[in-house]
Amino acid sequence: MIFLDDEPLRSIGFSFRIQRHLQQHVPIPAGGDPPFRLMRLIEVHRDAMQVHDGRVEQRVRVMPRVLRTLDDAGDALAVGDWVGIADDAHGQAWLHHRLPPLMHLARRDADGRRHAVVSNVDTAVLVMGLDDDFNPRRLERYLSLVHGSGLAVVVVLTKADVVPAEAVDEAFERLRGRVPPATEVLALDATRPEAAAQLAPYLEPGQTLVLLGSSGAGKSTLTNTLIGTAVQDTGVVREHDSRGKHTTTSRSLHRLPGGACVIDTPGLRALSPDLDEDGVAASFGDIEALAACCRYRNCRHEAEPGCAVRDGVPADRLRNYQKLLREARRPVLTPLERRAQLAMWKARGREGSARAKAKRELS
Repeated sequence: MIFLDDEPLRSIGFSFRIQRHLQQHVPIPAGGDPPFRLMRLIEVHRDAMQVHDGRVEQRVRVMPRVLRTLDDAGDALAVGDWVGIADDAHGQAWLHHRLPPLMHLARRDADGRRHAVVSNVDTAVLVMGLDDDFNPRRLERYLSLVHGSGLAVVVVLTKADVVPAEAVDEAFERLRGRVPPATEVLALDATRPEAAAQLAPYLEPGQTLVLLGSSGAGKSTLTNTLIGTAVQDTGVVREHDSRGKHTTTSRSLHRLPGGACVIDTPGLRALSPDLDEDGVAASFGDIEALAACCRYRNCRHEAEPGCAVRDGVPADRLRNYQKLLREARRPVLTPLERRAQLAMWKARGREGSARAKAKRELS
């Protein structure tokens, strides 16, 4: 049994969708277990979790069996999860259950291990600065990360106040063909109240947004603007590359005045979407469509004559697609295949060095 006071829970993102989902997955306490309180996970720490029920926030510990179950499934708790909380005989609050999320974002590290990002969000706001942070290839990675999740996606270009209007127009042009046609792209000043008005369609009561982007892109600044007060620390960016200094070090969920919630996230140092080859291909729909027009059925879009993809897709977008495909294959490679792949890249590196040396000697 779960105690459910849905009115305050709505201020922390509880919706009719979650309520219907809850009715299908209500945990049945074992003999002697206490009834659970439904709360939302708003911060994940190494030794404890911060949860909120719309009225109060508290720190809880996680039952070891919950951690074991998630670890065995290759999963982990994430900010945005709905969880069942109960007190023990000493008044210590414990997390007993995690409600299966309606949606869950995860990424992979260089070793192929999966890392939870967020759960139960409605909209992904992909934040990128119009200064030196502007990087269409990185944005494509974030688009791949959220592809197939069922999330609404909006691209927000921040720092529109520090660049000329021509730079904004150029940025929109550079993103043409690299962002799905149905995805809204906004340019705004994240420090101004008007930013909240531009994002108003995604801020309905019960909705949850997650801000994703590199460090220094303006995610925490935008979070503070949406909240209406300075809750998140912000910092200056380096002059030579416009990158931030990781003032946000962990994900955190915040309630907004209008009834929506926003999850601020730290910039990811490495971003590999948790996708297989089919998932990567689906997130680059233009490449898959053009591939059908290539001369060869097994065209790799590298040096084959008559390659429709090379003729119709920007070279750096194609390189990004091929790199993401290699990353998607890596977790399923055998040790022998990994050694062969490493040997191939070393050989290509030696060939490149030899060509560069030959050019220097000729000059």
